[in-house]
Amino acid sequence: MAAYTTIDDPEAYFQTVVWTGNGTDDRTITLPGDTNLQPDFIWVKNRTDSEDHCLMDVVRTFASGKAMRSNGADAEGGVGTAARGWVEAASDGFTCQEGSTNFNLTNASSDIYVAWCWKAGGSASAQTDGTIDTSRSASTTAGFSIATYTGNSTNGATRGHGLGVVPHMIVVKNRSDDDQKWYIYHHKNTAAPETDYLELNSTAATTDQAGWNDTAPSSTLVTTSDGSEVNASSKNYVMYSWAGKQGFSKFGSYVGNGNASGPLIWTGFKPAMIIIKKTSATGNWVIYDNKREGYNPKQDDIKLNTNAAEGDNERVLLLANGFKVNKSDAVVNTSGATFVYMAWAEAPFVNSNGVPTTAR
Repeated sequence: MAAYTTIDDPEAYFQTVVWTGNGTDDRTITLPGDTNLQPDFIWVKNRTDSEDHCLMDVVRTFASGKAMRSNGADAEGGVGTAARGWVEAASDGFTCQEGSTNFNLTNASSDIYVAWCWKAGGSASAQTDGTIDTSRSASTTAGFSIATYTGNSTNGATRGHGLGVVPHMIVVKNRSDDDQKWYIYHHKNTAAPETDYLELNSTAATTDQAGWNDTAPSSTLVTTSDGSEVNASSKNYVMYSWAGKQGFSKFGSYVGNGNASGPLIWTGFKPAMIIIKKTSATGNWVIYDNKREGYNPKQDDIKLNTNAAEGDNERVLLLANGFKVNKSDAVVNTSGATFVYMAWAEAPFVNSNGVPTTAR
């Protein structure tokens, strides 16, 4: 019998934390898991108010002026994100730092927050495994890497992702310029995903464009065109890459049935967090997790492409081996529509010794 390989302790690589702001500077937020995790990528959202998302990582550095927002196409540190607070990674979580104006993005008094935290490979190092050099933090175990690079405006330019396997999802953002969309590759987007892209800061359906130079990623390299979203001359970029790992993460798709009892999606683990996006037509990017509510179905959705406060829609059930769409709904279950999803584990359904876990 073949061995079942998985990550027995998902908390070492991904955790979600919730807190209520208290308006104090340098406040420490400790992650809730039994395993310490110093995150390399932190994504924060104010659940109470209409405030921007706040994305920060170890490669771009955790510092004032480095926040990016998924709900906008502006440059790094744009639209006053530096003025409204930021976060800095710590040994088992992070600290909330005051902006020049307020804490609204991370620690405003009485507002409630959520942060999703990933581990890559720690401090960045210089890499030369492509026609464009990168500064990179990568974990082949977790299937996640963060890389920064400077564009050269060359069709067919390559840069290394460091995963050692073909990535299933790639997110690229121009850090230098405004009006530059978040450019996304998802391996289940279409039959030929290297010819298309999704836009994180928009409800737009799949778009046919040659940003990936019509070239699928390899086990070492990501190829792009000379487009401004991915490779303009002398512009700075960040690239996040994920590869699915058995029992820990999965990047797939499903077709909606339009019924109250929607599709059942097998992942091989109990999800800690899922993101869903309709690709065949317009639709919001929505996220559900296991920390903002202590019960099923999950109804507190957050839209990644807007600054809206947390919503209230009973749409998804998190199960021991996947998730079930629980509603006839335009966002997650339109009849005949195609959706992509991204999921990370609370616990594998079966551990690396082939034993069912307590998450069942």
